[in-house]
Amino acid sequence: MSTQFAAALCVIILLTAQVAPAQDAPAWDSPGNANPILPGYYADPSVVRHDGKYFMYATLDPWGDETLGCWESADFKNWTFRELNWPTKKLCTSPTSGGAKVWAPSVIKAPSGKFHMFVSVGSEVWTGVADSPTGPWKNTLGDKPLVRADFNAAYHMIDADAFIDDDGAVYLYWGSGWNWVNGHCFVAKMNHDLTGFDGEVKDVTPGNYFEGPIMLKQKGKYYLTYSQGRTDRDTYAVHYATGDSPLGPFTEASTSPILITDKPKNILGPGHHTFLREEGKTYIVYHRHSLPFQGRPIRRQICMDELHFDEAGLIKKIVPTLAGPSFAQGRGAGRVNIAAAAIATASDSDVPERGAMRVLDDNYATRWAPKPDAAGGWLQLDLGSVKKIAGQEIRPEYAWKPYAFKIESSNDAATWQTVVDYTDKPVRGSPLIIDTPLEARYLRIVFPASVPGRDISLWEWNCYAP
Repeated sequence: MSTQFAAALCVIILLTAQVAPAQDAPAWDSPGNANPILPGYYADPSVVRHDGKYFMYATLDPWGDETLGCWESADFKNWTFRELNWPTKKLCTSPTSGGAKVWAPSVIKAPSGKFHMFVSVGSEVWTGVADSPTGPWKNTLGDKPLVRADFNAAYHMIDADAFIDDDGAVYLYWGSGWNWVNGHCFVAKMNHDLTGFDGEVKDVTPGNYFEGPIMLKQKGKYYLTYSQGRTDRDTYAVHYATGDSPLGPFTEASTSPILITDKPKNILGPGHHTFLREEGKTYIVYHRHSLPFQGRPIRRQICMDELHFDEAGLIKKIVPTLAGPSFAQGRGAGRVNIAAAAIATASDSDVPERGAMRVLDDNYATRWAPKPDAAGGWLQLDLGSVKKIAGQEIRPEYAWKPYAFKIESSNDAATWQTVVDYTDKPVRGSPLIIDTPLEARYLRIVFPASVPGRDISLWEWNCYAP
């Protein structure tokens, strides 16, 4: 190599190094991303710990439903969907109710040991009580809301959040705006049995407040955090204000907003959150838009990232991530997923972002979906060789909707045997667990032609070794 050529090569290498993009951040569809946390569309999360388990409650998307979403996990990684008996739109309707569905749960374990839920239904705040996180729940006030829609008709009576102070006192915050115009935030101290208010309701609205008030306390200071902007657009963001009392007054901090859209990462519209303290760290659990971004009907997903304070006690700008915190990474640990190295093919796919291989990437931002107008469809796994399979887990797009399908197995992709058949008896849940042991190289899930492609989609399909 000549001296001149070597020098030129060094210059090229140096220039390339200077302009090369960073490779340490994953793309939104990278395999193994822990964000989103849950396989599905959820918003407005609330998290409770009890007996070594986590319970996450959330609004069902798009735009709420007849009830709530509830998930249970022992490790904050592997989640199982649980159906609740309450709240429902039917059971939470009063003469002053509006048409809005079930939104924005806040669940706490009270000093009494009972679990209390505050939830928005029909533009009113309802409250329920239970002896366990999954119920059975009952309406604390019978057939009445805690906060009626006409409490202050100028503002939207939704998004209630309960905060337990260090002395055991419970405070309730709520309030939003109408028609995307900024709202007002109300707070009141709860009475001993959490059936009403102990004292007057105060208006403690800080600057840039729209909705979703969540209280956080750190070293004696009260941080009223909240959302501003439109949740159906990328303007949604988390702001905060500080005060010396849970009843305010609150002044918006200089580092607010703390969580905003990051378009280069495809993180859009983060907001309406809760907090979780774990192993000496503070995490913000929030929703953001599903991808590819589609506006309405709105579909949001739950994510989590770490929150930090500076030396002056201000909250630092939160760096939203796609990989998620290490606390939530490593789904399926301790089990051998023999489908991880499989090849997936399908009857067809809606768009490239929803191809067949998406069910094998351990990323809840991605899924397989056939074309919306397809008549049924099928998805097939080639495990590479005949393998022993102890069980399967399937995570459908909607955990609360029934799915009709059958699973077949084969060693040659020509002759197929039925493993399970739910064609005439649809099942629901997440994960859908198939615990039939078998040996096969190929697996195939077949949806009947009577089901349109728009109602068929899977986040993940795992197969576990004995």
